[in-house]
Amino acid sequence: MTDRHHLLVYGGTFAAVGDRGDITGVRAGSVPDGLFVRDARHLSRWQLTVDGAVPDVLTPVADGDTARCVLVPRGGRQEPPAYTLFREQAVGESSFVESLRVTGNRPVPTTVRLALTVDADFADQFELRSDHRTYAKTGAVRSRRVLDDGVEFAYRRGAWHSCTAVTAEPAPDGVEETGTGARRLVWTLELEPHGTAELLLRVMARPHGGKRTLRVPRSPAALTGRLLAEEDEFTAGVAFPAGWPELAAACARGLADLAALRVPATGPDGEELRVPAGGAPWFLTLLGRDALLTSLFALPYRPRLAAATLPALAAVQATGTAAHAVAQPGKIVHEVRHGELAHFGQVPYGRYYGSVDATPLFLVLLGAYVERTGDTAPARRLQPHARAAVGWMLDHGGLASRGYLVYRPDRGGLANQNWKDSPGAICSADGTRPGGPVAAAGAQGYAYDALRRTAFVARAVWRDETYAALLEQAAGDLRDRFQRDFWMPEHSFPALALDGDGRRIDALASDAGHLLWSGLLDKEYGELVGRRLLEPDFFSGWGVRTLAAGQPAYHPLSYHRGSVWPHDNALIALGLARYGLHDEARAVAHGLVDAATATGHRLPEVLAGYGRDTHPEPVPHPHACVRESRSAAAPLALLTAVGGA
Repeated sequence: MTDRHHLLVYGGTFAAVGDRGDITGVRAGSVPDGLFVRDARHLSRWQLTVDGAVPDVLTPVADGDTARCVLVPRGGRQEPPAYTLFREQAVGESSFVESLRVTGNRPVPTTVRLALTVDADFADQFELRSDHRTYAKTGAVRSRRVLDDGVEFAYRRGAWHSCTAVTAEPAPDGVEETGTGARRLVWTLELEPHGTAELLLRVMARPHGGKRTLRVPRSPAALTGRLLAEEDEFTAGVAFPAGWPELAAACARGLADLAALRVPATGPDGEELRVPAGGAPWFLTLLGRDALLTSLFALPYRPRLAAATLPALAAVQATGTAAHAVAQPGKIVHEVRHGELAHFGQVPYGRYYGSVDATPLFLVLLGAYVERTGDTAPARRLQPHARAAVGWMLDHGGLASRGYLVYRPDRGGLANQNWKDSPGAICSADGTRPGGPVAAAGAQGYAYDALRRTAFVARAVWRDETYAALLEQAAGDLRDRFQRDFWMPEHSFPALALDGDGRRIDALASDAGHLLWSGLLDKEYGELVGRRLLEPDFFSGWGVRTLAAGQPAYHPLSYHRGSVWPHDNALIALGLARYGLHDEARAVAHGLVDAATATGHRLPEVLAGYGRDTHPEPVPHPHACVRESRSAAAPLALLTAVGGA
């Protein structure tokens, strides 16, 4: 059996375990296994052996919020297993809990020798990526200390310090060295005839910078009960469409995932908040663009996400210039990291501002929140932050000087700073990459919407008519410029971007659908674009491809050049509905819902671009986040776009 990885996620903590509940420390595919907290691996080995051998799997771990599996000692048909092992695992905040129950199958006493090999390598997540980079860690020291009921692993590098405590009840009979740095906890269990013994194993991670002292729940059942109660509270009260049970199931699954994907953050006054993370395994942290889009999708149903996201991002809004972090006054953060490499400046992502679109999206969410809820308190409180964000768009962002929001590739960080941020994502139809400062189409739509919504807030909340009129004028001018400079008459479609010389980057891309969502295009242009996105080269049957098939740059397994992204399609569906293209919006919604239904009602981050006509099941993308906040919220956006149709 191929050992797969199964993700258990809660807040800023996740565990990736194999089919038998083990953590090997060996990378399998695109996901590293282990227990991760605040970007560091706090368990790198968690391997069970019985009577000196790895047990066989009767029932592998299945996907879910709790990992359960059934194991037996190795043997043959002529010698039925003397006992059966039942493992149950769950994660909580900075914790991992396992119940291991051993049940005898014989009418005579049975001796079972259990061993659990454990280790914590404290690797930073960036060390575990498949980009072949290495990072010097001068002066780093790992240590181990035997406890009365387990073992503690510690890591220190200068002022950086973190540790992991593994404890057991009953305490192990011994803690053995392995010669590798790992430690082996051993027990000898004496089972009565058909008797049962149980071990409770608890792991507490204490990451560097963790402020609170937490207690590990007593058992997986207790932890799961607590998490389910939080999930029920978060999902209660949302009216799902009775006439479309598949969409209802996708919405319910998405809300449950969003409940678990909220990570701790702080507001401008130090208040504790919980905001949508990017996704697991690689982005279980605050990502500006992702949190903003997730909050926008969920706004009609769970406005509390927006109410937390806005102050959390305001608290880390740039106030000065820092070239290494691409920071400029007023800019909204792209990514916040808490790991060792970010702490020591070996990666730029501690607070990284390499995003051209998080800042306008911050303003879009602020205006949408006021309009949707009628709650003006955040807009009053965050007025200085909102004005600074507008200032960034006009000044450093390039709206005033170049007419558009522009970015330059960041050699230390991201090559592209719009939502399609992989190196080759912004390209011509033949795959040629643009030079100079790039003006990506989607970002101009967000800027237009941001100016209009901030004008509404300025007039309705701040009572500043002059400022509102200036913003409305800037929005109108942007719309006129865009349709003049980006529209490609030969394709009846907007360019993906403009290069540094103002030349159109002519790839036909799904970003045009974002222009419908933001309302940047005139009605005639918008209807042309909306119908074009449903042509077979764009629409795979599961959703709209990021790049239309048939262009030399297209690849169905490229991250951004032919794949299908649920959140991208959610924006497109909202945009189609905005322009009155309701049949097209329903087609997109049905494709995505069918894809979710085929994958347990959960939408992944991204799907391969293969067509439904030749591949009757959605093909997964090899490097997709399994749990992603924007995809979790996408069914809610579909519900907004098409209702229960």
